[in-house]
Amino acid sequence: MAILTDTKARSIKPGQKPLPHGGVTGLTLHPSSRPGQGKWVFRFVSPVTGTRRNMGLGTYPAVGIANAAKQAAALREDLLGGNDPLEKKKLVVEAAHIPTFEEAARSVHETLLPGWKNKKHQKQWINTLNCYALPIIGHIPVNEITPAHLAEALRPIWLDIPETASRVKQRLHAVMAWCWAHGHCSSNPVDVVTHLLPQQPERSIRTKHHPAMPWRDIPRFVNTFMRPEFGDVTRPLLEFVIHTGCRSEEVRGMVWSEVNMENATWTIPPERMKNKIQHRVPLTERTLEILRSLQGWHDHWVFPSPRDQVQLSDMVLTSFLRRVKARSSDPNRVATAHGFRSSFRDWASENGYSRDLAERALAHSIPNKVEAAYHRTDLLEQRRSMMEQWSKFICSGDR
Repeated sequence: MAILTDTKARSIKPGQKPLPHGGVTGLTLHPSSRPGQGKWVFRFVSPVTGTRRNMGLGTYPAVGIANAAKQAAALREDLLGGNDPLEKKKLVVEAAHIPTFEEAARSVHETLLPGWKNKKHQKQWINTLNCYALPIIGHIPVNEITPAHLAEALRPIWLDIPETASRVKQRLHAVMAWCWAHGHCSSNPVDVVTHLLPQQPERSIRTKHHPAMPWRDIPRFVNTFMRPEFGDVTRPLLEFVIHTGCRSEEVRGMVWSEVNMENATWTIPPERMKNKIQHRVPLTERTLEILRSLQGWHDHWVFPSPRDQVQLSDMVLTSFLRRVKARSSDPNRVATAHGFRSSFRDWASENGYSRDLAERALAHSIPNKVEAAYHRTDLLEQRRSMMEQWSKFICSGDR
């Protein structure tokens, strides 16, 4: 029997009889629904079951004649050894374990952990999935997860807490993308899940800024509530946050090795900054007084936790501000520690300080990359004068 040629294979038509390969027993090209296309079938008698069986070897012309013949010849060798190639394939598929969503999520979390420096984010990433996704889809093998499953997990929070829902969706996407890359599923159903959910409000509508205390109220507030009590680290901590305009996390993680009392400068290393860029903070007379009052409390932390080696929790300041009912510009919300950065920014604008100087004091990133490339100095000394005036204003409530 003549060997099948490409000329003859390309002429195969729907409904035509299968074309034998001619070189390998049992290998035939069956026509498909389109002219010139077909599918390879290898027919054999199983040495295991004794029955005739068919095994697909791909489609033509994607799998060429020579390639199909090579596969079929290898299978013939396997048959001579007493093996059924379909049974072997079945065992391989069964051995390839398809993880449940929970197993996949925990694997992805472990893979990502080394790249995260923020321990809070490390916990939040898996905790949000534990809370909102795993109870609903955690038990389902990832190759069986559909957009409807994901919509079911997201729907309870989609409109009520959209920011959290968006983060959960991002994490669902990361898990399913990992599964797709590892061959556990054929697509990422998160890509189309929004078609099953109502449209969320615009970010500008749903965003709630940190409640901030009006800047004119700060001197009275500091004079009333910031008088330190023996052994109490909360008041000096909050006052230091207010005077420096720094983020609470930056101050809570402050260590003595970052402080140069002689040069009146606090240098925050890149790994502790949100934008991963070193930030120098000019220390004013009042902030230096606060630091001197804390010397001897701890040899490492400037604002030590009662648990010694552990950094203070962000709830320390939150609880204090709630307890004293710190007023904010929103009558229904208590001022937050982060909101004092906004208070400082308003004070700077209303007292004629340039936008550039105020933004550098807050260590805000410059969105424009070209503009950022030309910023070669942090204007420390110019900021020192501004921060000294800010400190004096804060302390003016003492009089």
